[in-house]
Amino acid sequence: MSLNVGDTAPSFVLKDSAMQDVDLTSFSGKNVVLLFFPFAFTGVCTTELCQMRDDMAKFNNMNAEILAISVDSPFTLAKFKEENKLEFPLLSDFNKEVSKAYHALYEEFVAGMKGVSKRAAFVVDKTGTIKYVEVLENAGNLPNFEAIETALAGLN
Repeated sequence: MSLNVGDTAPSFVLKDSAMQDVDLTSFSGKNVVLLFFPFAFTGVCTTELCQMRDDMAKFNNMNAEILAISVDSPFTLAKFKEENKLEFPLLSDFNKEVSKAYHALYEEFVAGMKGVSKRAAFVVDKTGTIKYVEVLENAGNLPNFEAIETALAGLN
């Protein structure tokens, strides 16, 4: 099973790095880029989220919000956000429910770790419909930023 373009994005409420609830439905009327990533403070994840930070103006111009999700605790995400000057919410899926709902969860990750978010990208339009899906099996790969931007450009 997986989510496909045209499916309704599973709704969720997660804690952000400031321990505030973030509800996907509160972004109704905006386009949302959901980024799942394995772990804060790892090389590829840092590269990915800093790339998004550096491209924020593009996403703002496309009426798009970025939400980045991992199984890290809110406390770890707060430090990661601060150190990398990230201006978008980092959400803790500590209980792994949202990663499962989006079919973006490794049953087994490296070093015997279980239940780690896969690197994945979803574009959700203003009505909550999924317009782009990319779930990577190899956590060493980055999402296709160009394809994400193309999907967003088609929505405005």
